[in-house]
Amino acid sequence: MKPTFLIIALFVACFSNAQTVEESYRKPLKEVLAQVETRFHVKLSFDEKLVAERSVNYAQWRFKDDVEATLQAVLVPLDLVFSKSGENAYKIEAFQYHRRSVEDGQKHLTRLLSLYPKLPDWWKRKAELQQCFLSTLGLSPLPEKVNSAPIYANKRQLDGYSAENVAIESLPGVFVSGTLYRPLKGKGPFPAVMLAQGHGEIQHYSESSQLLSATLARMGAVVFSYDMFAKGEESLQFAFEDHRTILAPTMQTLNSIRILDFLSALPYVDPKRIGMTGASGGGTQTFLMTALDPRIAVSAPVVMVSSWFFGGCPCESGMPIHSCGEWGTNNVEIAAMAAPRPMLVVSDGGDWTANVPEIEFPYLKKVYTLFGKPELVENVHLEKEGHDYGPSKRQAVYEFLARQFDLNINAVKAASGEVDESKSTVETKSAMLVFGENGERLPAQAIHGIDALKAVLNAKK
Repeated sequence: MKPTFLIIALFVACFSNAQTVEESYRKPLKEVLAQVETRFHVKLSFDEKLVAERSVNYAQWRFKDDVEATLQAVLVPLDLVFSKSGENAYKIEAFQYHRRSVEDGQKHLTRLLSLYPKLPDWWKRKAELQQCFLSTLGLSPLPEKVNSAPIYANKRQLDGYSAENVAIESLPGVFVSGTLYRPLKGKGPFPAVMLAQGHGEIQHYSESSQLLSATLARMGAVVFSYDMFAKGEESLQFAFEDHRTILAPTMQTLNSIRILDFLSALPYVDPKRIGMTGASGGGTQTFLMTALDPRIAVSAPVVMVSSWFFGGCPCESGMPIHSCGEWGTNNVEIAAMAAPRPMLVVSDGGDWTANVPEIEFPYLKKVYTLFGKPELVENVHLEKEGHDYGPSKRQAVYEFLARQFDLNINAVKAASGEVDESKSTVETKSAMLVFGENGERLPAQAIHGIDALKAVLNAKK
């Protein structure tokens, strides 16, 4: 080989093996975090899996004069975030689009309040949000109602109330199921309550849902307790994974609208006295439906009204309704769209509603004050409880709905003054099915799968 070619070959080989500038200043994330701890005398906690095989480009240039600015520069490009967990201690987590810090949630509420200093400003804001919600959910215009009769099954008479399983066709070939509870005493038309479910696998067959529904019926209310999209008997049509798609919030909202249509048309229901409640994801559905539909006269969202947490599951936050409006919105502002209709917010100390008495409830009071009706929004906070629809939470809702709808709460009270749920029967799931143990009575026109659902929705546009 000639000397000239040899020199060129050696030069090319050396150049190809040389590091780029970016590579020469790249360090493993775990090593960088150890340097942060040493330099700023802090303790960082994180899941080892979160930092494994991650690296930081231009690592040394990301160090600033204080620890929080340094963590911001190091973590943000990697979609990681940090929060203060104690004195000189920080916790590092993956960025979660459905969650912000408590402090940021409070600041957001303050900013939102500045958008509507007077009542006309609030009405304008509400109209903008309503339109954006429906458009974002793909429900503007709303699909036409299906011209089919509700499907009833297995009516039974229990202690002071009846229960009957019902399925509603919310879209052609799409059925949402639940149980309709009716009081055996009293003369209608009765007030009615929609009970939306959360993410639990047992759905409206759960003990808490059955006790709540049956006890309200014994107090004099018609109750329809129904399942989330792709859960309960809808699992005959859609896979479990379909619940965690961006179509879930669309279908849950449409299902609720069609159930409200169903209840409003019943001859023994007073359409001007329809309320709604639900816990967790059912709480989300409660305040969203109340925000969208004026037919909901009273609402009681349970363990879900938070300024800094949006739900996490795509079935709640997958369609970005929280991006609607100037500066975006949050669950508390959506709940406030109930004003001036009566609303009870139930919160607890064990989840993302822990700050409601200090942060979220004062905001709600201010919105209701725009109407001169601050007394129409209430909060029951159970500091030592967690995320459920347990006995104490049900007790609060019984008392609230009894006052709003003039229900006979004395009919279900024990000598202690507490509501006695013992005469409300907890039934087996098999007794509460519309379509049979194996779906043998599912109508022939029922569609199956998310692709078929998309086709139906697209055909309605």
